[in-house]
Amino acid sequence: MLTFLDFEKPIADLETRVAELRETASAGSIDLEAEIGRLEAKSGKLLRDTYAKLTPWQKSQVARHPERPHLNDYIAGLTDDFLPLAGDRAFADDPAIIGGLARIGDEKVVLIGHEKGDDTASRLKHNFGMAKPEGYRKAVRLMMLADRFGLAVVTLVDTPGAFPGVEAEERGQAEAIARSTAECLGLKVPMIAVIVGEGGSGGAVAIAAANRVLMFEHAVYSVISPEGCASILWRTADKAPDAAEAMKITAQDLQALGVIDRIVPEPLGGAHRQPAAAIATLKNFILEELEGLGELKGADLLAQRRAKYLAIA
Repeated sequence: MLTFLDFEKPIADLETRVAELRETASAGSIDLEAEIGRLEAKSGKLLRDTYAKLTPWQKSQVARHPERPHLNDYIAGLTDDFLPLAGDRAFADDPAIIGGLARIGDEKVVLIGHEKGDDTASRLKHNFGMAKPEGYRKAVRLMMLADRFGLAVVTLVDTPGAFPGVEAEERGQAEAIARSTAECLGLKVPMIAVIVGEGGSGGAVAIAAANRVLMFEHAVYSVISPEGCASILWRTADKAPDAAEAMKITAQDLQALGVIDRIVPEPLGGAHRQPAAAIATLKNFILEELEGLGELKGADLLAQRRAKYLAIA
């Protein structure tokens, strides 16, 4: 059963009523199709109207929706072949970042992304998508592999941020993030990053400093979470909606600022309502971008990346 967000309660009420009427109709001889049709039309209109005017805070809630597609869903829907490669060859394998060799359509790539998990056990296993230094060092290793063999890099970003624990700091979290970001900027192969859910702080930028940055329509990308910003500025997380508005975290704001390049449309009501359709749309966008970047040589890719980020700075 679909999980509804707080602002979707009127939609939830209508959809629940439709489900109850369908159950009643199937159990007896009463013809309720006209009433069901009327309520479905009303629910559809309310869904369209609601999602046409989402606030930044509401978009952050959609971006965090527990049923939104996760990395393993994207791997299954985007790739025809995927060979995972584990470990940083120094300390451990970090399940918060998954990567490997993949084929998307006819394109051979190295695919890297954050995995949050989709139930309690898997979320704990993947540390809610919050990578430790060994996760970013694994990403660096895979990017170096891509550079060596001339494979494009595709990254899927979905993290509230890098893991902030003491053990991560002891193992050089800041250095690992900086080195991963630098590796992105120094690649001589095409790189495409997609913000598919949350893009939180340096934990996101570390695998998103790409030639082309795409972002799902209801994803968010920011230097800190709205709650974190509100706690610093107003000393209360209750001001998170105000912080989200001020921070310009939506795809539409970030495209206007030149931080991202393209917005990938989502199915009505968000990617969690029709995951397969959302992933199919994203696949087409990625293939378009790979085709365009495939015409550029190493020096041109470096120059384009340099110009892109200097313009933002």
